[in-house]
Amino acid sequence: MKHTYHIHGMTCNGCRNHVEQTLSKVEGVTNAIVNLEKAEATIEMESHIPIEKFQEALKTNGGQYSIHQNGEHHRTHDKKKVEKPNGKGTGTFYCPMHCEGDKTYDRPGDCPVCGMDLVEEVNLATTSDTQYTCPMHPEIIKDEPGSCPICGMDLVPMEPDLSAEEKTYKKLLKKFWIAVAFTLPIFIIAMSEMLPNNPLYDILELKYWNWIQFALSIPVVFYATWMFFERAYRSIKTWNLNMFTLIGIGAGVAWLFSVFGMLVPDFFPDQFKTEAGTVHVYFEAATVILTLVLLGQVQEARAHSKTNSAVKELLKLAPNKAVKVVDGEEQEVAIDEIELGDILRVKPGDKIPVDGVITEGETSIDESMITGEPIPVNKSVDDKVSSGTINGNQSFLMKAEKVGSDTLLSQIIQMVNDASRSRAPIQKLADTVSGYFVPIVVIIAVVTFAVWAIWGREPAYVYALVNAIAVLIIACPCALGLATPMSVMVGVGKGAQNGVLIKNAEALEKMDKVDTLIVDKTGTITEGKPTVEKVGSFDNGFTENEVLQYIVSLNSQSEHPLAEATVKYGKEQNAEFLKADGFNAVTGKGVEGKVNGNEVALGNAKMMEQVNATLTEAMENEAQSYQKQGKTVSYLAINGKVTGYVVIGDKIKETSAKAIKDLQNKGIAVIMLTGDNHDTAKAVADELNLADFQASMLPENKLQEVEKLQEQGKVVAMAGDGINDAPALAKSDVGIAMGTGTDVAIESAAITLVKGDLHGIVKARNLSDAVMRNIKQNLFFAMIYNTLGIPIAAGLLYPFFGILLSPMIAALAMSFSSVSVIANSLRLKSKNI
Repeated sequence: MKHTYHIHGMTCNGCRNHVEQTLSKVEGVTNAIVNLEKAEATIEMESHIPIEKFQEALKTNGGQYSIHQNGEHHRTHDKKKVEKPNGKGTGTFYCPMHCEGDKTYDRPGDCPVCGMDLVEEVNLATTSDTQYTCPMHPEIIKDEPGSCPICGMDLVPMEPDLSAEEKTYKKLLKKFWIAVAFTLPIFIIAMSEMLPNNPLYDILELKYWNWIQFALSIPVVFYATWMFFERAYRSIKTWNLNMFTLIGIGAGVAWLFSVFGMLVPDFFPDQFKTEAGTVHVYFEAATVILTLVLLGQVQEARAHSKTNSAVKELLKLAPNKAVKVVDGEEQEVAIDEIELGDILRVKPGDKIPVDGVITEGETSIDESMITGEPIPVNKSVDDKVSSGTINGNQSFLMKAEKVGSDTLLSQIIQMVNDASRSRAPIQKLADTVSGYFVPIVVIIAVVTFAVWAIWGREPAYVYALVNAIAVLIIACPCALGLATPMSVMVGVGKGAQNGVLIKNAEALEKMDKVDTLIVDKTGTITEGKPTVEKVGSFDNGFTENEVLQYIVSLNSQSEHPLAEATVKYGKEQNAEFLKADGFNAVTGKGVEGKVNGNEVALGNAKMMEQVNATLTEAMENEAQSYQKQGKTVSYLAINGKVTGYVVIGDKIKETSAKAIKDLQNKGIAVIMLTGDNHDTAKAVADELNLADFQASMLPENKLQEVEKLQEQGKVVAMAGDGINDAPALAKSDVGIAMGTGTDVAIESAAITLVKGDLHGIVKARNLSDAVMRNIKQNLFFAMIYNTLGIPIAAGLLYPFFGILLSPMIAALAMSFSSVSVIANSLRLKSKNI
């Protein structure tokens, strides 16, 4: 019989393998194949097996997955309705190693795959939940500062709850100091054996000191570090072998051997015994190893807080209060009470509360916290301002246009948080190595024991045991798992602080390999703030003012930057706006509609061709005289006849030339693709020393160009800011959107540049180079300890130099490998990109 079932809870190939193996072991099953993409299991069986049997098998073998009849269960991850823990986080937890991809958990604990402490997502709410209480009457709790209604004392802020991350760190730190307090005397007792005429033996015999060591080790093993044994047991039970498997086996064997040796000394041959007749015990090795591993866990918990510091620093940028103007009166309100269209007063030195536009006044604004650029930017009426930036020394009024999670700052924080949790492709290498690593290490440890037991010097079994434990301990692959996510978390945060927003770790890795960059012209190379320089007429029946009327009337319904420029110019010239309807935007060509009952089209030569309006040679020559200066010319056709034109200029950004030169110096070929005409494109390309450009490109042409380059083996990045760039942005290996562009472009891109200039691409490339170099360094640090440490721990150097590696030194080296990776990752925070 063959049945197909739905499997719930799988997120990666590790899950698929685990479920497949579990189902295959059910009695009566002849074959089980699990499909991760479809979340389905096809099970062949000798005779019908009730689904309850499969459910029980999955439940007893980890409990992370469930099996259902097809159609009975949604395939999305159902979040259990549990009470969220109090604290500053979200109550959602994930594995810092990303063992199961994006899988999250509803409560703190250990990752079921690698055993690491789960990390809590940072709470992205930018509003403050600070409450106030009376120091004399703690039952009084208010949302606002003020005085106590009972005694009149000033209310004071309540201490905020710790996040789960900080709670985990404090809990581990407490256990660490307990472990140190009990391990230190064990270590002193054990090391005193090296002293001639050991003074401790004058107090008690050796066997009693062994019992004291045993008693002191109990709090270390069964309280401070018991979690390591729980994780080791779980890893063996589910066959997700990891660092805790090795630690549990290594330290566990040392401790159990010591207890057994104390209780049944006569069981062991003489070579295991001391001169006093007692068996050699290794309580100090077991407790020191466990304490050092615990120290590594403490350091990692602290490091996760530091790697998340970029998000926390961004959260601090958002103010909690704003000044709202209602009927001329100013009111202080909470940020979450601001609605779209509200008028807000921003005073000198205040943080701007939400995204919006200045309606009255002018000022200079420090935008360095979201763009990375230190020079304040001058702003006046109609200029946009962003939440979290800091006002200069003048007051102004603004209208709220984006509030809550829609603000730029909130989107930056969300993007940084998501990217920090994403997996870079290079991490697959570390995952693959780790998957084979633990079983191989256990085999090496067994072989080490056998070789020393057979051919080792006396006491051979003692050397065999100690060296096998040293192999298990030094080989822990913890640092290997940390190598990639640590660098990604720090790198993504570093990018955000410099105005480079990374959507996922894959984009960060691919940016390092980019050899071809395609850039749009308008809004990417140029400022994207076009201005009308001339309106002309080709028809004696229409004056320039009438041509302008038709242009602004039709464009009043468009959101294109060129259209906005003409409308603004029309208002400045006091042009009369005529009745317009039937508006239609033709991507890459222009716009059309009816104005005063006339069929009107405005756009490039292709637009004129579409509406069958003939361009004469004189008209084209007139237009070319402007296009050769880098200007854009749009033709106006009324009822199928070309009537006039408008000349629009758009300055090249000051940073464009230097950025393009820097990118070319890095070996990146830069190509400009624009929907503008050839003469305008050539004028811009000449000014920027760009040899490769193409003009009159429609969205599909840009997409085809990306595909053509990719077929040639190029790794292509595409930078653009408009809807017409979205297909090419999505198709390119790395899409780069200008933060000043459209939401569609930003959504299609993998990297967003907040400031919206090409210098941001240089920053993105430098960041990618730095992060990938850092990851490779981390992988080196992680592997070098194991590559060199395992043979030394196994005793390879003993025949030549008489060198053996104590299990305690092995534990110190293992912890140091994790510390090296953490410290190296945190170096990225000071990197100048």
